[in-house]
Amino acid sequence: MQNNFLNPTRLIESFNIQKGDYIADFGAGHGHFAIAMAERVGGDGRVYAMDINRHAIDIIRRDAKHRHLLNICPVWADIEKPEGSSLKENFIDAVLAANILHQCADTDAVFREAARILHENGRLLLVDWLPASVLGPDRELRVGPQDAAASARAAGFVLADEFDAGKYHYGLEFRKK
Repeated sequence: MQNNFLNPTRLIESFNIQKGDYIADFGAGHGHFAIAMAERVGGDGRVYAMDINRHAIDIIRRDAKHRHLLNICPVWADIEKPEGSSLKENFIDAVLAANILHQCADTDAVFREAARILHENGRLLLVDWLPASVLGPDRELRVGPQDAAASARAAGFVLADEFDAGKYHYGLEFRKK
């Protein structure tokens, strides 16, 4: 990735996503990661593209239909609320949370919801802005890797790996205990 800006297609190479995986994309936005992951998991897998913005969900729905990706499930969700994803417990193989922590009033709730829906040993893939990056949201709003790791530990995760997320972001992989 080196100096490239965040590139979903390249970055998911680091995620070890398998055919048939069930993935939740927290804060999917316009679905750039969701689309790339849906292509990777194939027809037997699912990507639940979640966002609190209904317009973003409409965009994902339109793009998935245009690309004939029937394995993307756009979901309006408030992941900061208990059971806000509306997914069953212990159901998901991996959760991606990319560039969302600075927008959350309760980041701990996001980690708790990820832990709730992930099966045992499921993976939380976290990509977010480096604290000192020249690009990105206000620095005061950013959640650095140490604070994110502390919140993840409190929700029942262990840090499994770090991955290269480019010049402006950090990448952490957690496992559900």
